[in-house]
Amino acid sequence: MSNLVRSPVRAVPATHAALPRTRSLLDAEAIAVLHRAAQVLLDDVAGLTTALVGELRRQEPAYRAAIEADESEVWQEVHQSLRHNVASLIRPRECRDIARRTSRMIGASRAEQGVPLDAVLHAFRLGGAMVWQGLVDETARRHPEDMRLLVHVAADVWNFVDEHCSIVADAYREAERRMAWRRENRLRLTTAALLDGTARITDLPDASALLGVPEDGRFVVIAAVAPRPHTAGPPVTLPPGTPVVWHSTPEAELGIVHLADDGPEAGARPLDDPAGTPEGETRAAGPVDPAALAAGLHAAPGVRVGIGSAVVGLAAIGEGRGLAGTALQACPRGGGVVLLDDHLPAAVVVSSPNLGRALAERVLGPLYGIDPADRHLLVDTLTAWLDAEGSAQRAATRLYCHRNTVLNRLRRFEQLTGRSLSRPSDVVEVSLALTARRLLEP
Repeated sequence: MSNLVRSPVRAVPATHAALPRTRSLLDAEAIAVLHRAAQVLLDDVAGLTTALVGELRRQEPAYRAAIEADESEVWQEVHQSLRHNVASLIRPRECRDIARRTSRMIGASRAEQGVPLDAVLHAFRLGGAMVWQGLVDETARRHPEDMRLLVHVAADVWNFVDEHCSIVADAYREAERRMAWRRENRLRLTTAALLDGTARITDLPDASALLGVPEDGRFVVIAAVAPRPHTAGPPVTLPPGTPVVWHSTPEAELGIVHLADDGPEAGARPLDDPAGTPEGETRAAGPVDPAALAAGLHAAPGVRVGIGSAVVGLAAIGEGRGLAGTALQACPRGGGVVLLDDHLPAAVVVSSPNLGRALAERVLGPLYGIDPADRHLLVDTLTAWLDAEGSAQRAATRLYCHRNTVLNRLRRFEQLTGRSLSRPSDVVEVSLALTARRLLEP
């Protein structure tokens, strides 16, 4: 048999209505030959189905797995597709729409099952090749003199196959978009529930699977605020390989970070890539504690970042958000990164702002009776002295003045406030009062 007959003729995709619409270009005899051969295939569509399923088992690994899992389901799908498509070659007006619906259904269902699109298209083209070969074989066996007429409709048959491949591909991609949207929406709602502390205990296993992290893992929450509207995405950069999922709220960008258990080999797959790392690639480990996260975090100028303490278990993510919020409150107005574990006194102040203001008023109130310039000078000197761990010499170096000047200002502060900087309890109160003044005063 000539290669012209056996080889499919590829053409620009067209609707199946091309067959009846081009009668002026194809004589009635060619269409009659096609209908006669197609009717024979339709009468034995079960045998054609079995043959195609066998070819799929041999040639397409993705379908081989599906066939081995449930051969009857695959057989019924192939049978339905072949029956409607072959019937469309004979009665296009009656069968065209149902054939298209069947192809759309197959494309969508295979996407939901995770069968690769290339495999689905290969199956359709393989089916088209078997149908064409069946038409050729039937005509050659019973009416060899009509072979020249069958060749005239080859392009139309393969246009029909191409059309249904396009239908399948469109339905497949549409189903992928729907699934991606559902997954993103589910991830967003799950993340919001964890951060709000409203996730039910019964939902935690599903949340663990969705985020790709252990239910009893160690986590830390980040809260970041940019000084002005910024482009989409968090306003900070985390260390490479940090497993994180971000969630936007009106108040801040919140990130849930999964901490590694210990060592560089303990990193879990990223929260924003639950599918994991492809085989053969090295998955970077996440930070082992909040301090390691803070050390590798980069924030743009003016961005305020609060990093909470580590919490254990997905059920504690809501608590972790509260800790991150407290750290964010302790962050300077001009921007910076505050690790809660390193700023616990400040966290105590911002956690009870009314008490913090009361303490500042009690300790620093007497300073408001002097000239504002003198007040700022005393406060700056006291702050430098505390930052220098009580060293007047180091404080003087920072303030560009003499050590005795620092000591004189400190003595004046003691006289005005009645506090003694040699008494530890007074130093604690003064330090907390200064923190409250810095963080809570407008």
